[in-house]
Amino acid sequence: MSTEFAGKSLLLVHAHPDDETINNGATMARYVAMGARVTLVTCTRGEEGEVLVSELAHLAASATDQLGTHRETELRDAMIALGVTDHRFLGAPTKKWRDSGMMGTEPNNRSDVFWQADLDEAAGYLVKIIREVKPDVLVTYDDFGGYGHPDHIQAHRVAMRAAELAADGGFGEGEAWNIAKIYWNTMPRSVVEEGIKTMKEQGGSFFGTENVDDLPFVKPDEVVTSVIDGAAYVEAKMNAMKAHPTQIALDGPFFALSNNLGNTVWGFEYYTLVKGEKAGPFDANGRETELFAGL
Repeated sequence: MSTEFAGKSLLLVHAHPDDETINNGATMARYVAMGARVTLVTCTRGEEGEVLVSELAHLAASATDQLGTHRETELRDAMIALGVTDHRFLGAPTKKWRDSGMMGTEPNNRSDVFWQADLDEAAGYLVKIIREVKPDVLVTYDDFGGYGHPDHIQAHRVAMRAAELAADGGFGEGEAWNIAKIYWNTMPRSVVEEGIKTMKEQGGSFFGTENVDDLPFVKPDEVVTSVIDGAAYVEAKMNAMKAHPTQIALDGPFFALSNNLGNTVWGFEYYTLVKGEKAGPFDANGRETELFAGL
């Protein structure tokens, strides 16, 4: 353990259990180990997710509809693996939003899903957390939610609105708090292209595709402003991924990529700075190598 970032606070806003580990697991473990306060807010319990474990198929929304409760325990175990002790569901314990399902599906229309949430109501719950934990840095999705999932898009909207409202002394209760730096998760095109090439040479595939343009979460390299080298925390990230068995299969693409690409694909996590100033240290590509840089 280090105390390099003691006194600093990082807030992450995600849509479903497992999103946090896939996108930011190494970053979270790294900053916990370096003394920062890391807070995770998850907006739904992922009730509409596909169940990849046959013996748990009865939990699905189409069966007993108990997947959300089960995924709460998966998230708890993943946070233990990453060392994160402050994780919450948005609105808990008084409000609960349900997973909206994929875009264009019937669950989108339910009145209780996150996609249908009133923006300022949902943001208001997050404002309370922001004013409590006083994050220096906020991490969430871009305005496309990474790949177009309605809950990811809504999480982006809620996080950005809450950051705005939290800084407004005339809104709600508590002392106003201005978040110094805000980042969106991203994945640079060059990294994915190299991954596709390597997997193809080894007889495998990168998420079942050989064409980078088929992957909606890929972004142009020039929008990537920051990168976290989490190579030392890949084991913690992989253990956290294993804690989400209903969503991440041990013999599925995530672990296939890990086995073939190792730290290249999971050891580095990429971001786009959308609020605040870039500051060194920088890597060879001119990207920040610390989210707290300059603070």
